[in-house]
Amino acid sequence: MLLRVEDLNVYYGEAVHALRNVSFEVQEGEILSIIGANGAGKSTLMWTLIGQLKPRSGKITFRGEVMKPVPHAVVSAGMALVPERRRLFPNLTVRENLMMGAYLRGDRGAVQKDLEYIFSLFPILKERLNQYAGTLSGGQQQMVATARGLMSRPKLLLMDEPSLGLAPILVNQIFETIQEISRQGTTILLVEQNAKKSLAIAHRAYVLEVGCIVRTGTGQELLNDPAVQAAYLGVSQHKEVILEGKEPC
Repeated sequence: MLLRVEDLNVYYGEAVHALRNVSFEVQEGEILSIIGANGAGKSTLMWTLIGQLKPRSGKITFRGEVMKPVPHAVVSAGMALVPERRRLFPNLTVRENLMMGAYLRGDRGAVQKDLEYIFSLFPILKERLNQYAGTLSGGQQQMVATARGLMSRPKLLLMDEPSLGLAPILVNQIFETIQEISRQGTTILLVEQNAKKSLAIAHRAYVLEVGCIVRTGTGQELLNDPAVQAAYLGVSQHKEVILEGKEPC
């Protein structure tokens, strides 16, 4: 097991209980998707895993070690985040943004080799190396954000809403790239509002609602689940809330 999350509880202040007893596992080599609406807690989960938020309780075990909520320790252990809305350094060049991803690495001799891997995934970035990241299109910025995450050579790549704000043709390219990164051996934890595409490429998936895990199964099982279809895929005219009638977990 690459990542195990057990009974995770995260609060904002005292009033907002953002994650409620969240437990899940990520197996090495898979694409694991977590879907949910705005406000479900998806980004909170990602920032907690990377060490930016400290949980009130619960345990995160990565590669057999209990992780401390310290970002540089998490990255050094082999986890990297591609954050929502990309969060590039707009006044740095593409090259400088990519090198920020390799900041904690000591194997500088291998960095150039990894750049060539990045260019095989995103050929346009080789032409844009000296361009300021803030001047790129949205799709190109998402490429840089993903590439920056890969430059740390992660065992687990966390991807938070990678298709957000992109044109449909670029959304298709992003999901194809995620599959290619997976084929190249990087395990991926993907959180997405685009439930249909996310589930279509997932080996396994979870549904997160109001801070609670409420469904799990293979990607195909959840694609075929009537409650998931009604709530997230627009199949039914009468949207069902999966937690309706239940106490919060």
